[in-house]
Amino acid sequence: MKIAFLVWRFPVLSEAFILNQITGLIDRGHEVHIYPLNGKPDKPTKLHPIIEEYNLLDRTYYPPTKPENYSWRIVKGLGLLLKNIRRGSLACLQLPKLFKYNHEFWSFKWLYRAMAFLDRGDYDIIHCQFGTLSTMGLLFRDLGIIRGKLVTTFRGIDISSYVTENGDRVYEKLFAEGDFFLANCEFFRQKAIKLGCNPDKIVVHGSGIDCRKFAFKPRSLPIGDRVRIATTGRLVEKKGIEYCIRAISQIAPTHPNIEFNIIGDGHLKEDFEKLIQELNVGHLVKLLGWKNQQEIVEILDNSHIFLAPSVTAADGNQDAPVNTLKEAMAMGLPVISTYHGGIPELVEDGVSGFLVPERDANAIAEKLDYLMSYPETWVQMGRAGRRRVEDKYDMEKLNNELVEIYQSLFDLSANHSQISPAPLKKDGSRGEYSLSLPS
Repeated sequence: MKIAFLVWRFPVLSEAFILNQITGLIDRGHEVHIYPLNGKPDKPTKLHPIIEEYNLLDRTYYPPTKPENYSWRIVKGLGLLLKNIRRGSLACLQLPKLFKYNHEFWSFKWLYRAMAFLDRGDYDIIHCQFGTLSTMGLLFRDLGIIRGKLVTTFRGIDISSYVTENGDRVYEKLFAEGDFFLANCEFFRQKAIKLGCNPDKIVVHGSGIDCRKFAFKPRSLPIGDRVRIATTGRLVEKKGIEYCIRAISQIAPTHPNIEFNIIGDGHLKEDFEKLIQELNVGHLVKLLGWKNQQEIVEILDNSHIFLAPSVTAADGNQDAPVNTLKEAMAMGLPVISTYHGGIPELVEDGVSGFLVPERDANAIAEKLDYLMSYPETWVQMGRAGRRRVEDKYDMEKLNNELVEIYQSLFDLSANHSQISPAPLKKDGSRGEYSLSLPS
């Protein structure tokens, strides 16, 4: 199959789940082209080693840089139209179709983005990697600039805060004209259905990790050393890191032999530095900054407990089962997370870790105290977490599933069949989707 991936930016180190899909498809013999609609990175960015290994930049088509000045944007855009007539740019002048996209049309950003798609040929699958990219996918397919089955994945911000900001009808056109939809957890699948998505056209397809890169290690209480607690994520409201810091300050008097390492960077860094100082836990809490994947693996390998207390942000932004949590569980770390978004589909409370209410530092402190008091539970929880990740989020299994989903779309057209999600299991997880062919 020939597949077009529509993404906002590329490469992005924090979006390893997209890299895993791209390389998985290539390994399975498919042709993948990558279209970063926001253009080339402004500054040189560190590359994930796999980008060079697979020569992914040779498969990437960037749009021309658009001027910020609106008048100059129009002038330069008209020049691009004239310059690319032989490549089929006049298809961009179908005004009746363009007017259906109103705001996108008048911004003229689409015109620059369209140039990347000219004369690339037809695709079997056009995969919008976030719901927020779907308008461009619909527009370019409407104009005939790109052809193929349109698949859209909902991953988090696109089905939470984006909907809060733009209203419940924001995906009305997409749900009517898109061919198929994926959600990276059942929580977001149900949100899409409530917004009007046909339940028969959307299945859960999680974000996978390469379990081979995260070696399992049984955890035990260190003798004569500190218990190392870790969390990984952007320093933003949604990750709930503030409540981890407060929880550490609560247990510090009874458990002074702890060390809390926060891996990541973001706009709340200064706020956290002040909070650490106010709570007088600077000797226990370390802001380590951004680390690459190998550095993160090394830190987690030497840790004993992992925290991931995601919260619903003020703008409505929510998390799916986060990959950093999957990685920690795959390595055998007992975890503490929250009843939030799709996380309960990953962490089974009391089995592979603990779940607590959002924004509840007291509850996090209580579970930390329990784990510190009963370290004999760590191994059992760690093994349960590893099994959970291998069962539901192994990259190889999910990439096989993705190919089957793509292929089934052509079977659907030929056989008038439908893809149906499997029923929920007792543990809250969902089995593989099923393809129902007519008898």
